[in-house]
Amino acid sequence: MTLRTPVMNVMVAAARKAARHLARDFGEVEQLQVSKKGPADFVTEADHKAEKILFEELSKARPGYGFVMEERGVLEGPDKSHRWIVDPLDGTTNFLHGLPQFAISIALERDGQLVAGLIFDPVKNELFMAERGQGAWLDDRRLRVSGRRELSNALISTGIPFSGRPGHDQFLKELAAITPHIAGIRRFGAAALDLAYLAAGRFDGFWERNLNSWDIAAGIVLIREAGGLVAELDGGPDMLESGNILAANQDLMPQLTKIFANCA
Repeated sequence: MTLRTPVMNVMVAAARKAARHLARDFGEVEQLQVSKKGPADFVTEADHKAEKILFEELSKARPGYGFVMEERGVLEGPDKSHRWIVDPLDGTTNFLHGLPQFAISIALERDGQLVAGLIFDPVKNELFMAERGQGAWLDDRRLRVSGRRELSNALISTGIPFSGRPGHDQFLKELAAITPHIAGIRRFGAAALDLAYLAAGRFDGFWERNLNSWDIAAGIVLIREAGGLVAELDGGPDMLESGNILAANQDLMPQLTKIFANCA
């Protein structure tokens, strides 16, 4: 059974408070599908509301910590050693369309190193948590990445570039390269949950380009603590900076790395 540290208790409390509002708003957004105006403005407001709650709760519990947030951007705090990396609603397009696949993501960075991560799915009430050296957990169950060794048995998740995002040609090249080798590909539209699912052994690998730091920071901690590997997709030094990420268990990672290296 997981032993929650004080900092994880802070993260859980903030996430659950924000999630209550998101879940309530999600119930309403489904009803807004019939309106002529559409629910886009409503979803933006739900996103901002959740971020405000997270900012206030985390600031109150750990005054002085900095923030990297989707809406508010980079906020420097007096404490230069710590900062929160927060996504109040990962999977906004799913939320907008009434699809129950979205999450809150919170990570803590200490002296430039990711040390804690939380991903909470309010609809399924699944709480994924990890701290460096403490393991990864789904509620009170210890997580391990899958033990599959053959790509032919692997289920891989990814994201597809959408309107206004670069990389369509590169994605199609990578898709063509990997598809013949694997059991299947899934695109669920919420990178944070994809990474949490990999940590839980539901997916065997993940790759995507041009993500934001708040999409992947918590998931990186979860996968590492679940025994998996995470790397910058092109072999660069900083996946949080580039937003290009590749993750898998220790057996599949070299095989995936080789396939994607040939797509460069």
